[in-house]
Amino acid sequence: MAEQLKTVRDRYSDEEIASYYAQGFWQESSFYRLATDQAAATPDAPFLVDSSTSLTYAEFADRVLRLAAGLHRAGLRRGERIAVQLPNWVEFPLVAAAASRIGAIVVPIMPIYRGDEVGYVVQHSGAAFAVTCGEFRGFDHAAMFAELRPRTPDLRKVFVARAGASGADSLDALFATGEPAELEAEVGADSSPDDGFLIVYTSGTTSRPKGCFHTFNTLRSSAAAIAQSLDYTAADVQFGPSPITHSTGLVTSVVLPLLAGAKSYLMEAWDPAEGLRIIEEHRCTAAVTATPFLQMLMGAYEPGKHDASSLRLWVCAGSPIPGSVVEQSREMFAGCQTLSLYGRSENFLTTMCTVRDAPTRSASSDGSALAGAEVRVVDSEGRELPRGEEGDIAYHGPSHMIEYFHNDEETAALFTPDGFSRSGDLGRMDADGFVRVTGRLKDIVIRGGMNISARELEEHLLQHPAIANVAVVGMPDERLGEKVCAYVVPADAGSAVSLDDVTAYLREHDVATQKLPERLEITGALPMTATGKIQKHLLRADIAAKLESPSAS
Repeated sequence: MAEQLKTVRDRYSDEEIASYYAQGFWQESSFYRLATDQAAATPDAPFLVDSSTSLTYAEFADRVLRLAAGLHRAGLRRGERIAVQLPNWVEFPLVAAAASRIGAIVVPIMPIYRGDEVGYVVQHSGAAFAVTCGEFRGFDHAAMFAELRPRTPDLRKVFVARAGASGADSLDALFATGEPAELEAEVGADSSPDDGFLIVYTSGTTSRPKGCFHTFNTLRSSAAAIAQSLDYTAADVQFGPSPITHSTGLVTSVVLPLLAGAKSYLMEAWDPAEGLRIIEEHRCTAAVTATPFLQMLMGAYEPGKHDASSLRLWVCAGSPIPGSVVEQSREMFAGCQTLSLYGRSENFLTTMCTVRDAPTRSASSDGSALAGAEVRVVDSEGRELPRGEEGDIAYHGPSHMIEYFHNDEETAALFTPDGFSRSGDLGRMDADGFVRVTGRLKDIVIRGGMNISARELEEHLLQHPAIANVAVVGMPDERLGEKVCAYVVPADAGSAVSLDDVTAYLREHDVATQKLPERLEITGALPMTATGKIQKHLLRADIAAKLESPSAS
């Protein structure tokens, strides 16, 4: 019996579907149709560029069809999953669009993931095919997939990108020859934008990742809202260092420029100095990244050496952007607006600041809900809280996933009684509807019954001249339950930061005594996910282990 996948009607009512189409948030065109439409309109315009390859819109559309035919001949069928672990290479959007042309579902895996994590995603998604690379940055991904095969029985075939034109496992060898009309007929009907398109797994900062199952329309609606918010046009050139095998990069480095007919440069390995060179060479105008990318770019920027004058927009997503970074970046990159965006894999875009919002908004908020969506701050029972009160940020709108793949219990637990999806992120909404993310529901320190926002302390400490980065976590305490511990990355090797310095600085900023850190850990770097989120569960485990050690001080 064929596997029954959840559909868009398992998540959205007929009335919602009709409304989203009527208002234009959802549209009839598929991923492949968008590509062919752009190819017809501007065939010679550049679309995707990476370190070794450049594709025009016509070349992209043609190669998508040929790869779809090759995958179809190899046995990939509608509804099946294809896992893709690649760097920021043009092959990833080619595979994603080709899979969509067949009606298969792409499962992106970030290249930093290794055997256990990759094996879990492949096994949980039931992937039938996989595409990966050979050795990249000192690690052989193809060899890893070969080792995984015995414990991923659903995985029938693995193809390797940039492995050469010959060999049964070469992705290059899959691109079919022949007349386009014949290939179209061979592959069959295109998928609907309401079919399953993507299963993107959460970053897994607390437990096993969950697979967010999306249609192309749920993804496209976020990209279109971002385009409108940024006044994005075909004249823009996207700078894309964010992994395109995850939410931020896929939405903003692939689908966003595709919608506008713009060019996108995919940076395969992040290096801030190289990033500045690429921005200058390609005259990049816009980027959407996690905040640390911008912070590192600012650290590498030298006015007499680098030309970043083409930049008009830098949008920080993935983790809230400190107000100090907004202000400093605007001074450093004249003519470039720094904007904030808050989203998650479950619905991509929740709130953002637009080019029309007051400049102070990005320094003090993570934006407001955009057209078609509604955002509330709710209590533990799902009831909307008065403006200004802190609670769980909840979303309802056209970008929400169908489900956590094969996880009905976790999916059901997301929703309030009136159908809003809880994020698990704490925030406050002001009278104008602008939201400020204040932390995770579990990202608070409960000291003697007092809730202390880690984000509040981090905001202050990030402005300390001797501190480059900081993460505040709770550490176990027998008497009070928890106390505050601050992990600090010094600004440079010569910066001496002590607990007394930190507490004195916070006192100067009128932070209550009960909120002050009672332990300081100096570290060279904070553990990060590939999307720029600090892995605080690792820091909590680290400080707990240190406190349990006989030598704990």
